[in-house]
Amino acid sequence: MSHPSRLPAILQAVMQGQPRALADSHYPRWHHAPVTGLMNDPNGFIEFAGRYHLFYQWNPLACDHKFKCWGHWSSADLLHWQHEPIALMPDEEYDRNGCYSGSAVDSQGTLTLCYTGNVKFDDGSRTAWQCLATENADGTFTKLGPVLPLPEGYTGHVRDPKVWQHEGRWYMVLGAQDLQKRGKVLLFSSADLHEWTSQGEIAGYGINGLDDAGYMWECPDLFALGDQHVLICCPQGVPREKERYLNTYPAVWMSGDFDYHRAAFEHGELHELDAGFEFYAPQTMLTSDGRRLLVGWMGVPEGEEMLQPTLTNGWIHQMTCLRELEFIDGQLYQRPLRELSALRGEAHGWAGNSLPLAPMEIVLQTTGDDILSLDF
Repeated sequence: MSHPSRLPAILQAVMQGQPRALADSHYPRWHHAPVTGLMNDPNGFIEFAGRYHLFYQWNPLACDHKFKCWGHWSSADLLHWQHEPIALMPDEEYDRNGCYSGSAVDSQGTLTLCYTGNVKFDDGSRTAWQCLATENADGTFTKLGPVLPLPEGYTGHVRDPKVWQHEGRWYMVLGAQDLQKRGKVLLFSSADLHEWTSQGEIAGYGINGLDDAGYMWECPDLFALGDQHVLICCPQGVPREKERYLNTYPAVWMSGDFDYHRAAFEHGELHELDAGFEFYAPQTMLTSDGRRLLVGWMGVPEGEEMLQPTLTNGWIHQMTCLRELEFIDGQLYQRPLRELSALRGEAHGWAGNSLPLAPMEIVLQTTGDDILSLDF
């Protein structure tokens, strides 16, 4: 059963909200940001038919996470982006509580979205469907419906399909939580994107020696880089350390050997992907010239996001700058997208001697009436 269209309300929200957002002194000049409402995870990052596409989680109706669409930008050069029609709205029974994150692929010349349909029930439980949608000639998308139900042995927290093709076969990694409330990454394979076969768990709590790896792993992304495979993921519930995992939820990477035939990923330790205080849900894509690009959400769920000053102007969050990834000598390197250099203006510099400091006297109160004076 389809639900009533929210397009009139979305259009009204954009018309009323965009002028406020653009007038906000916090609104970025070249980072991706919503025209109104809340934006979070990057989705469907892909180069297709000569253009780059970046979809994103978007609630145009409010600065909260209650109504999740897929917004859509496209670009010819990774610098100048234009708005495309809204790609997905939660208007079917299988995605009625949100079109959650996912990816995009080129399926026989058709831009195809792979996303999670989120369904919540009145008793507090939930389920998740992995779904497909294909692009139409006018830039809109037609939903094909669910292709993978909730796998047995896992809670309703199974989401964020990242799909790719290898030697003529499709593969999908999913973030998941098992019935013991442990975070996992699941692997599936398919010949046609419609019928999927489970290949088991390839990472997470209890795998490759990870004994305390959190209660849910979100937004997995597995790809070859250099002579290794790299898995990026967002584990929730990882214990904080003195200098790592200080955000509410972190984003991590691990590298190792992935064997397609055995469906096994032998990887090393977890490394924090970004030490900043607002970084989550990164997703990568492979360009036609062989570069692995990454973009992340400059925000963290359930953190301090609702204290942001932009809320008063009806918008919140933005994307990181696009980055190029390299794997060198066991380390993952991230560099700003080389195309960004075209945005640089004339360089300005300053050189000179520092001003001399004036003499300073520090007076310390000790015991009784004794005074200790130090001159610098």
